[in-house]
Amino acid sequence: MDQVLKITSVLADPTRYEIYQYITRKHQEVTVQEIADAFHIHPNVARLHLTKLEDVNMLVSETKKTGKGGRPSRLYRLSDDVIQLHFPFRDYQLLSKIAIHAMMKLGEVGKQALYETGKLFGQELVQQHVQSMQALEQLSVEEKMNILQKAAEAAGFYPTFHYSENQGKIYFEIFNCPFKELAFAHPDSVCYMHNAFLKGMLEVLFTNAELVTEEIMPSGCNSCTYQAILKK
Repeated sequence: MDQVLKITSVLADPTRYEIYQYITRKHQEVTVQEIADAFHIHPNVARLHLTKLEDVNMLVSETKKTGKGGRPSRLYRLSDDVIQLHFPFRDYQLLSKIAIHAMMKLGEVGKQALYETGKLFGQELVQQHVQSMQALEQLSVEEKMNILQKAAEAAGFYPTFHYSENQGKIYFEIFNCPFKELAFAHPDSVCYMHNAFLKGMLEVLFTNAELVTEEIMPSGCNSCTYQAILKK
């Protein structure tokens, strides 16, 4: 509980909260000067905010040479610690583990149910961001990708998307997997469900899309990368 109080106290400052959100979406390390420039504050103030976030293990830092000459800079990035705030206390990770284990004990039937459920939830997530399903066909690929981006961020993925019109492919990279801890413990089942979740999201917007997984975090990669092949 002491840690929860410390975290809520640190995040109570609006600027500090926005800095944390900025780093979450940045997908890479940041310097004190970058934060100072981005938020129009003095570097000493930026350093104070970053130190406060590091004190509660929301960020970690190390000193590195940036390749620009001069002294090494202190670089800050997100901590691997899971930050969860629940009042009163709730252990949803434990519930998730119990559910995953229960489904896997059912064998292929449980695995298929996990796949179908993941896909359904992915579809529902995107549908919440579509104003009119009837007008969906009139949207451009870029407009559909914007919907996909908003839906993915709502789920906590913080992805980047790139559309190659010549190749007819959407390349996307996920830096924050909401299922990361479970995925590392149970990659076969959780990544299988996650893949179905993403397929469900894509199929609402691109009925002809084929999802191809390239890299996943549990295999040692820094992010999960995919291709969505838009078949004609």
